[in-house]
Amino acid sequence: MEKTATLNLRVNPTVKQRAEDILKRLGIPMATAIDMYLNQITLTGGIPFAVTLPKAPMSVNTDLMCTDEIHAKLREGYDDMKAGKVQDAAEAFAKFRENHQI
Repeated sequence: MEKTATLNLRVNPTVKQRAEDILKRLGIPMATAIDMYLNQITLTGGIPFAVTLPKAPMSVNTDLMCTDEIHAKLREGYDDMKAGKVQDAAEAFAKFRENHQI
């Protein structure tokens, strides 16, 4: 099918760069990836993936804990902090992104 329509949109530059980096490793141009996405919308009759809020892990989901469990988790975190078991948040998130290719 001939590609003659133009799609102009604004996106977060960091998100765009991350996606381009992954697509480059896959050998897929951005325009092709967008075309694939639009085709999937047509084929599935909607967004081709679940759009949901992220679920908190059971170990930190306070909605599922009683007051004593919440206090125990807070005490554990405080004890870790006092013992020096801490790490810089920026480094932790950078490591997470690196490990998860985000």
